Amino acid sequence: MMNVVPVWEMGFTGKGVVAAVIDDGLDFTSEDLMPNFDPVNSYDFNDHEALPYPKRSNDRHGTRCAGQIAAAKNNACGVGIAYEAKVAGIRILSAPISDVDEAIALNYGFQNISVYSCSWGPPDNGKAMGFPSYLIKKSVLNGINNGRAGKGSIFVFASGNGGGHDDQCNFDGYTNSIYSVTVSALDYTGKHPYYSETCAANMVTAYSSGSGNHIVTTDKGRNECATTHGGTSAAAPNVAGVFTLAVQARPELTWRDIQYLCIETAKTVNSEDPDWETIATGKKYSYKYGFGVLDAYKFVTAAQNWDLVKPQAWFDSPVVQLDDGRMDMAKHYSGGTHIDHNGATSTITITKDMLKEHNFETLEHINVQVWIDHSRRGDVEVEIVSPNGIKSVLAKKRSGDEAKTGFPGWVFMSVKHWGEDPVGDWTIKVSDQNSPDESGKFLGWKMKFWGTTIDSRKASKYEVPVEDNVFPPVNDPYRPTLDIPSVTKEHSKPTAFLLVEGAVPTATSSPAMHTSTQSSTDPTQQEEFTLLLEASRLVCSHKTLFGGIFGIAILALLGGVVYFKQHQQQLGKNYSALPDPTNQLGSGYGTEPAGLAPSTGHHPQDRLSVGLGFHSSFLDDDDLSTGTTVQTARYRDEPVDTGVVLVDPPNLP
Repeated sequence: MMNVVPVWEMGFTGKGVVAAVIDDGLDFTSEDLMPNFDPVNSYDFNDHEALPYPKRSNDRHGTRCAGQIAAAKNNACGVGIAYEAKVAGIRILSAPISDVDEAIALNYGFQNISVYSCSWGPPDNGKAMGFPSYLIKKSVLNGINNGRAGKGSIFVFASGNGGGHDDQCNFDGYTNSIYSVTVSALDYTGKHPYYSETCAANMVTAYSSGSGNHIVTTDKGRNECATTHGGTSAAAPNVAGVFTLAVQARPELTWRDIQYLCIETAKTVNSEDPDWETIATGKKYSYKYGFGVLDAYKFVTAAQNWDLVKPQAWFDSPVVQLDDGRMDMAKHYSGGTHIDHNGATSTITITKDMLKEHNFETLEHINVQVWIDHSRRGDVEVEIVSPNGIKSVLAKKRSGDEAKTGFPGWVFMSVKHWGEDPVGDWTIKVSDQNSPDESGKFLGWKMKFWGTTIDSRKASKYEVPVEDNVFPPVNDPYRPTLDIPSVTKEHSKPTAFLLVEGAVPTATSSPAMHTSTQSSTDPTQQEEFTLLLEASRLVCSHKTLFGGIFGIAILALLGGVVYFKQHQQQLGKNYSALPDPTNQLGSGYGTEPAGLAPSTGHHPQDRLSVGLGFHSSFLDDDDLSTGTTVQTARYRDEPVDTGVVLVDPPNLP
């Protein structure tokens, strides 16, 4: 349904392009994946070894996603969208992982890998707000600025499966990053499945499970098929596969060209859905579907003759402080405008002189950073209206979020204003549910505008700033952020927040963001040591918090990972002498080739989990059985009670 056959007929099959699946491993012994497996650009960051074999019984998710992208054209289970591309596996979801490991994982093989498919993120429980640490942000931006010889790594993120819990993808710092192509899901009928999260950061949608159907793809095992794969976990690899074809057709595409092509070629689907709105450029946008469903043929043909975009420009608005609103480094709030029954509003004015001063021509993404004190975070709703009257709903009510911590500088993102003239008044409105038992204050806010340059010769590369955890911000270079890298954090399994089986509607047609009535050298080695240096600086700037021993441990850990990566790349050279995997398959595919046998390494399941923002991988399927097993249970996209979740996914015997 991704309309990929005409692209194959044009001669584009992904050949010469490498895609990576960052997940729970990849079964390279599968007949579907063995011919296209790339060992050199693969690594297991959970067990710290060269090959990312999925050792746990429920380590199936990454293999399934990899099959969607690059399953070989043979007589096994199926065929991938880019069936002659190489696919790497980067294993991070099967055990606790440090910020250091995650940072390197997101840069792993970044000169060779074009597309990273990521179907994971913070918990989809309608309660959490998770974001990448400073070190991980540096890693992502390193891929953007330096990956693919400067054209930028292409990051594809699933929007999340918390729709049944009122969750939204703007509460996830990975999916609301300007560097991510955020992908929602629609079912085979073109309708919005209940699980798919909505938000103003959704760029496109792609087909996945719903209305009783699922995605069929490669499963763990020599020749196994999965028939219950789905969720936004399956939508994202479909998009990653299309991007892989486009990079083959037009290798010069930058990461921003990819995003422009998404907006220009996406097709409106389910046009009767009331969520569709006409934006300032005349295009249609939906919080459910983004700019529409991705069409492989339209995308690749447009890419062939696409005029590459100018370099990126950006600028920050002034900071607006309301009624002496303040937040100290311990996140204690004071002052601010009371949020009454009409909400609290504020305006920022953007002038032509601001655009000229910052070499800014046309608008792409906007960021809105807010400081809000509230006794019940889930009651808060936030929206912003542009000078042209286009409204972006950035947050709506989350019934399960009872946190009292408010929004201490949370950054929202919207793509709904893409191509709009930013000059004029931008008005924000913060409101709540007018509960007599809850109250809140709006302390202040600011905006960041991203777009294209007027003069490309004056362009520079963006760097992640070191920011204060205070409001109003203090531009003091000697006051670093207190964003301390965690020792380890847990990446839950893909089914961790699945709803239980039962019967609720599988698709929705009501507006997604209707607010309540009261609210409206070797380059790779060089960059690795750059990351090591950044970690060193971070430790030094926080030496009173880290302590000597802990700081040394962090540096030793990162240094060890760098060593492991270089060692693995050296080992990867040995694979060049392997026989052609296709010939092995033709001869019966007997014993596993030397060097590619799965390891039986241990799992560090008992590591201490500390730090900020635990992750949980998204819903992938309705159970862990393969296509050879008779299904006796109801699909999990028809749950009985949206308030009940499976905390621990079932294990296979």
